Amino acid sequence: MARVLIVDDDALVAGTLAETLAAAGMEAVTATEATDALEAVSSRGPFDAAVCDLALPGTDGLELMSQLRARQPGLPVVVISGYGTIEAAVRALRQGAADFLPKPVTEDRLLGAVRSAVACGALRPADRGADDDALSAIIGSDPRMLRTLELVRAVAPSRTTVLMTGESGTGKSLVAHAIHRASPRRDRPFVEVSCGSIPETLLESELFGHVKGAFTGAHADKIGRFLAADGGTLFLDEINSASAAMQLKLLRVLQERRFEPVGSTQTVEVDVRVVLASNQPLEGLVASGSFRQDLYYRINVVGITIPPLRERLADVPRLATHFLAVHAGDLGKEIVGFAPEAMAMLTRYDYPGNVRELQNIVERAAVLSRSPTIGVDDLPVLVSGRRLVSGAAEEPWVPMPLEDALREPERKILLRALMANGWNRQRTADQLRINRTTLYKKMKALGIEGDEQDAA
Repeated sequence: MARVLIVDDDALVAGTLAETLAAAGMEAVTATEATDALEAVSSRGPFDAAVCDLALPGTDGLELMSQLRARQPGLPVVVISGYGTIEAAVRALRQGAADFLPKPVTEDRLLGAVRSAVACGALRPADRGADDDALSAIIGSDPRMLRTLELVRAVAPSRTTVLMTGESGTGKSLVAHAIHRASPRRDRPFVEVSCGSIPETLLESELFGHVKGAFTGAHADKIGRFLAADGGTLFLDEINSASAAMQLKLLRVLQERRFEPVGSTQTVEVDVRVVLASNQPLEGLVASGSFRQDLYYRINVVGITIPPLRERLADVPRLATHFLAVHAGDLGKEIVGFAPEAMAMLTRYDYPGNVRELQNIVERAAVLSRSPTIGVDDLPVLVSGRRLVSGAAEEPWVPMPLEDALREPERKILLRALMANGWNRQRTADQLRINRTTLYKKMKALGIEGDEQDAA
């Protein structure tokens, strides 16, 4: 359970924020004065994140942020303010705030910012100078994965732009995190954006922010992801889905490191290290005219290709064992490993969903297993290869809702369709005769997109 410190001189506001976090399963401790906040960190810490008002009586919120971090190094702090201007946001973020939220703070924005801050704090290794800690989450002995580790070590110290290519689920997000954690920017924000999951009409505002009144629904200034990542790393996933207009805007900001929020004439300068990823080879998109050649050359400074899991099946045992230890621990179960025949089946499966699919398979097996060893019966039919006999499975029937019984077949159909269409969501939705929104919801529910945290 995440523990969050809330500092606001208005006890009612602090209490409301605490109730929102508590309803989301977090533990919240409130303070209305700077001295109380510092005492809480000293006596009741450590905390996973803090939410701090910018204007406190007798103390500037940014000064308090510095004092909090002096007592708990690396504490992610989300700054909130009733004076939510772009200037205030820039000042807060450049002094190390994890995020900046204008008041009144909506529940969704608060939870999103706090969860992101907690995740950012959890990613920081205890030894900040140890590259091995930063790269330890990338598991694999395949020569291409070892080459990937070498490239990460080589490019991490610089601010060189990196372009990763690989199918969805291969681990691009994890590699991007590793680059950030092994870099001198490790103590600054890591911000991730899945360009393919954000409607084109909202992507510009999401990346560059907007000012109040810029368009219908813009009730307050909003900082964009580029500014949120100032001093740190911005990971743009599925860059291949960006429109021609957005590609042009990205080219400018990558070249000049400056932009204007939507509806504003004020130019904002940022110091951001950009890592990008595509689930399709961009060379083909450039040749077809759907991706700008000048942007491709601008972002393809260092290229990293991550192979699909079916091409490195020798890594499956190590990955499966790692995932089992994680999920068994979360479930409080003592599961020591896999039966030989179960592991053999895992190493023969082709994994259209790549490492993410293997993680889901292992999690399912850990949930269902009633013994200290994962057996064949704990694996999905698609993996074990068991067939139906006279309409009934060879294994004993376990009563379950129809929705659960249809989950695996539906997931397989979606994965195959996505791969056949080069992971183009619109073409896949059209082929399956469903709308794009329904496809996204099904992908999320079936763990194909998950929380955008690839594993490798």
